[in-house]
Order: sequence, then structure tokens, then C-alpha cells
Amino acid sequence: MRQEKQPAVYIMTNRKDGVLYTGVTSDLIARAWQHRQKQSGFSARYRCDKLVWFELHGDMYAAITREKQIKAGSRAKKVALIEVENPEWRDLFPELTGG
Repeated sequence: MRQEKQPAVYIMTNRKDGVLYTGVTSDLIARAWQHRQKQSGFSARYRCDKLVWFELHGDMYAAITREKQIKAGSRAKKVALIEVENPEWRDLFPELTGG
């Protein structure tokens, strides 16, 4: 059985210290998978297919508020968020999906 959806804010990249994409979703696994497919848009253009940071929230309003806060911050602040919990910039998607 599929888990109940949970709002999340996330950051995708193409490589360590590469392009950063910050987003919000109600289904992190499905959204990260879409980025990995590089079908169109920003993810395809910049190859942002590695999930390097995410934060789960209790409701979508909180997640959207946090996404706006992160997007308004500097690149240095985004990098700091990633490096606190993921200093090697590992792709977290396999861990998230149990793969």
C-alpha cells in the first residue's frame, strides 16, 4: 500500500556545487522521480536529477511558506542547508524509496 502523501520542500541538483532547484510538493517520491526523468523544463535543461535535501511538513501551507523562505535566501544559505545533513551531496532518492 502506498504511503499517505506528505508536504515537503526539496532541493535538486545536477552535481555537487552545481545548479540548484528548490521546490514544494505533496508527494516527494513522485516529484523527485519526475525530475529524474528529465522530460521537460528546468530539470531537463539543467539535468537536475539528484535529490540532495528535503524537509517534511505537516501541511501544505507550512511547506509553501518554507519554500518561499528558502527561495528568497542566498545560494550560500541553500548550500549550507544541504551540507548540514548531506555534506557529500549524495542523491537521497534511493534512500527515500528504499532502493
